[in-house]
Amino acid sequence: MATVLASTKGMSRQDWLQARRRGIGGSDAAAIAGLNPWKSALAVYLEKIGELQEDTQSEAAYWGATLEDVVAREFTRRTGLKVHRRHAILQHPQYPFMIANVDRFVLDPERGRGVLECKTTGANNARDWDEGRIPDQYMIQVQHYLAVTGLQYGYVAVLIGGQRYQHYLVERDERLIQYLIQIEAAFWEMVEKRTPPPVDGSQAATDILSLLYPATETQPTEMTMPPTARDLIEESPQAKAEEEAAKARAEAAAN
Repeated sequence: MATVLASTKGMSRQDWLQARRRGIGGSDAAAIAGLNPWKSALAVYLEKIGELQEDTQSEAAYWGATLEDVVAREFTRRTGLKVHRRHAILQHPQYPFMIANVDRFVLDPERGRGVLECKTTGANNARDWDEGRIPDQYMIQVQHYLAVTGLQYGYVAVLIGGQRYQHYLVERDERLIQYLIQIEAAFWEMVEKRTPPPVDGSQAATDILSLLYPATETQPTEMTMPPTARDLIEESPQAKAEEEAAKARAEAAAN
């Protein structure tokens, strides 16, 4: 049974962001696992230690929050299941670094309580949801919430392109949950010891590095690099050349 880390009723966004720094949330878990296309593990680390402010809300995130009630109501209309909101950030009773800000809780007379995540996405992402699929980052998010709450199932409801609604049942996956506990524990130890995670090759990692180290032509900076840097510098143009060659072969094959 999860404990309450903080009540969110009447909480300002700034206070909510501050409370989130006290643990790893569902969207953080996907980034730590390398499955969040919009955020890297390094970005999560910098947010947790207070070096990167998570105070801006994108247009997509704004509309996602605004339409959350609409998606939740449609879920109830189509399933007949009641949902309710709990104004709290929850905390795993055994692993306090695992926290959850669940969109809604579901009450099924036969299965008991579950979680509900309400999503919105553009029409260009419709294929990500075809054939009963749930994007990896949302699957990780729901399993993280099931770990924190101890519940056995959840739903993901999504509004695609503003005109196509779908919902999916997610069963608790104990093996995946144990994996999440393991990698989140290792990540939180890095936060506590102020040891940044390694940089990966994701676009999210590239974006955060560009914020940390903005390029400048007027004030070049000299620094001593580790021995491994030479290998990476030499590898980069070769990898780009291979990428271009592979792209050309793919286009030829498609033609």
